[in-house]
Amino acid sequence: MIYLALLRGINVGGKNVLPMKELARMFAAADCTDVRTFIQSGNVIFEAPAGAAGIGQAIQAAIEKRFGYRIPVILRTLPQLRKTIRDNPFLAIGVDQRALHVYFLADRPSADAVAGLDAGRSVPDRFEVRGQEIYLHLPNGMGRTKLTNAYFDSKLSTVCTARNWATVLKLAAMMEAR
Repeated sequence: MIYLALLRGINVGGKNVLPMKELARMFAAADCTDVRTFIQSGNVIFEAPAGAAGIGQAIQAAIEKRFGYRIPVILRTLPQLRKTIRDNPFLAIGVDQRALHVYFLADRPSADAVAGLDAGRSVPDRFEVRGQEIYLHLPNGMGRTKLTNAYFDSKLSTVCTARNWATVLKLAAMMEAR
């Protein structure tokens, strides 16, 4: 089965530096095959037996042991990523795709937690939670929004990592090409 690992908070602003070649070696050591990385922000495509959910925890432990960083690792399969792309509510209303982002959640939040989110927290930014993803339309960019991973992590009692829409599409294309 083909998987995508999304790591949060590496190689951002000179913090949590983690060379992609070293990261790929960690996946290979965890019995993953055909390991490929995309850009320096922690996107890893690999093959592993179906039901290999423990890989994320193994990689997280390996990073902590080798580098001392506690880095969340969120996994998605190709069918899950296809669904993420299909389900983006902002595509149907024709917004500028350069303003689209997705937070990938480690766990599905409860309906009560989702209901407690503040839709007006960062106007004109908009978001919609669907399953284990939060779709964002950020006309002023990710750097200016108050819809941060810290906000969603605390309100939804999970961990998330963001990717811009172009990266989501590129990762899906890379997974499809295997």
